Amino acid sequence: MALAATCAVADDLPDPETEIWRKLKSSLFENRPVDESAGGIIELAAPARPEDASVVPIAIRVGLEQKPGRYVKRIYLIVDNNPSPIAARIDLTVDSGRADLETRIRVEQYTYVRAVAELSDGTLAADRRFVKASGGCSAAAGRDASAAAPLGRMRLAVEEGAYREATRAQLMISHPNDSGLAMDQVTRLYPPAYFVRSVEVSYAGRPILAAEVDFSLSENPYLRFYFVPSQEGELKAQAIDTKGLRFETTLAVRRSASRAAEAAPPRAR
Repeated sequence: MALAATCAVADDLPDPETEIWRKLKSSLFENRPVDESAGGIIELAAPARPEDASVVPIAIRVGLEQKPGRYVKRIYLIVDNNPSPIAARIDLTVDSGRADLETRIRVEQYTYVRAVAELSDGTLAADRRFVKASGGCSAAAGRDASAAAPLGRMRLAVEEGAYREATRAQLMISHPNDSGLAMDQVTRLYPPAYFVRSVEVSYAGRPILAAEVDFSLSENPYLRFYFVPSQEGELKAQAIDTKGLRFETTLAVRRSASRAAEAAPPRAR
C-alpha cells in the first residue's frame, strides 16, 4: 500500500520533458546529452509546496570538488513556466572550491525547477524538482519601499573556516528586483521591470563567480556560495542592475572567527 501511494504521488507529476525544456536543451546545449539520473553529479533541493511563491528557497549540491582536472564551470538555474525561464547562469572557477549554491526565487505557476551543471570536460548533468506554487512573479513587493534598506546596499558574510579549504560565504543585495508584472494598485499600471542583471565575486583579485540573473530571483537577491581563501585577502562583490547602476562591497578576510562586513553607504555609479 505504501509503495502504491508513492507511485500515485509520482504519477501525479507532469511529464518532465516539457516543451520549454526541449527548446532550452537545443538552444543552450545544442542537444548534447544531459545526464538527468537521480543521484548523479548535481542535486537540487526545493520545497514541493512553498509557503510564499515569491520567496522559494533553492539549494544546489554538487558531488564533485572544484579541481583543475575536472570541475563545474557553469550552473544554470531554470524555472520552466516562469515568464523568463533562465533564472540564473552562474560561472564558477577552481577557486570556488565547491560548486554548491543557495538562493531564493519567484515561481509564477506550477513548474519544474531545474539545476544544470556544465563541467570543464563538457559533461552536462541535471536535477529537477516540481514546485507547486503560483503568482510569485506578479506579486506585489513584500514590504513598503520607504521602509526598505537603501537601494544597492550589500552585505557579505563569511563563515569560520580553515585557510586553503572551501569556505561558505553569502551575499545579500537590497534591491526591489521588480519583474514588471505586478500592477500598481493606485495607478493600475505596470511599472517597468527593474532588477539586478549581473553579479561578480572575486577574492584576492581572482574570480570566484560571475552570474547573469533576472527577476526570477526574489526581491533583495541572495546568494550563498563557496570560495577558497588561500591567504589573507579581500572578498569583493559587485552588481549591476538594468538601469546600469553599479554597486559593490568588500570584506577583508583574516585568520579569525566569523567575519562579516556591510557596505555603508552603498557605492553606486
